[in-house]
Amino acid sequence: MTHTITRWEMRAADEPMAETEAAIENPREGEVLVEVAGCGVCHTDLGFYYDGVRTRHPLPLTLGHEISGRVIATGAGAEQWQDAAVIVPAVMPCGECDVCKRGMGNICARQLMPGNDMHGGFASHIVVPAHGLCRVDEQRLAATGLALADLSVIADAVTTPYQSAAQLDIQAGDLAIVVGVGGVGGYAVQIASALGAKVVAIDVVQDKLEGLQGYGADLILNSRDISGRDLKKAVKTFAKDNGLRQTEWKIFECSGTAPGQVTAYGLLTFGARLAVVGFTMDKVEVRLSNLMAFHATAVGNWGCLPEYYPSALDLVLDGKVSMKPFIRQYPLAQINAVFTAAHAHEITQRPILVP
Repeated sequence: MTHTITRWEMRAADEPMAETEAAIENPREGEVLVEVAGCGVCHTDLGFYYDGVRTRHPLPLTLGHEISGRVIATGAGAEQWQDAAVIVPAVMPCGECDVCKRGMGNICARQLMPGNDMHGGFASHIVVPAHGLCRVDEQRLAATGLALADLSVIADAVTTPYQSAAQLDIQAGDLAIVVGVGGVGGYAVQIASALGAKVVAIDVVQDKLEGLQGYGADLILNSRDISGRDLKKAVKTFAKDNGLRQTEWKIFECSGTAPGQVTAYGLLTFGARLAVVGFTMDKVEVRLSNLMAFHATAVGNWGCLPEYYPSALDLVLDGKVSMKPFIRQYPLAQINAVFTAAHAHEITQRPILVP
């Protein structure tokens, strides 16, 4: 059977994305065809389109890696996914190579990222491997008031900080600090709080900070108003006042900016763990010896292993992580206008493009 897919392709950074159609046959062995319910617009998509970040697949290319939808056709060996509501992982390891077998799929050389290695989710349909899919319990979903399209942003904005929290080993009683509380950082705040940490949220946009009060932020600090040693002193005071340790802080750098990365690095303390979650092409200058002196750890965080997705989804379905106030749906046909507005910081909620 032949299926027709409608895509919005990026052809060049200075050209509007264009609608096109492609015909495909049924999925091959181990693959499924997903009818896209929604695809979130991520900072990474804007980086590809505006900032010269290179995609691994040559242009023209359909962007979009935060995808939810329904399986409407399956290849051999994937029949159990027929009609399932699913979230497609933003990074799909092969599952078969040496690093995958040792639990290190984040560095799998054969991994696939929609909208980077292959055509992505700003489309009506997408063909993907079945082995990493996250099944959605639609009865539980209905109880939340969320739509399947809303869950698309779990594929990056929620799962990426969830894996980061796992790498930082967030525990009840920890002090967690989130630098940059946009699409990913805002969920990092909620996740760290759901795991039992007290959370300090830091950003340069006051509205973002205030929007997280009541959603996991125990202290908000605007780094335009307080920075450097004074910022660290404010965190120390908060820790002391709340009976928290002055050591072993868990720090998420989610801003994806050079100033944010400098701020996060400056908050290192004895035994601290720093997760670099945000991405920027800019370089920063730091004293690397601070890691030695503080016996601290800095780790990268590329995407999220598919095996973490069910636990991250549970936080949403159980109401421990709220999505509704932080997302907004738009028709896929408005993709160029949405990208323009998101790049100009005119959209405060994470856009979800719906075919």
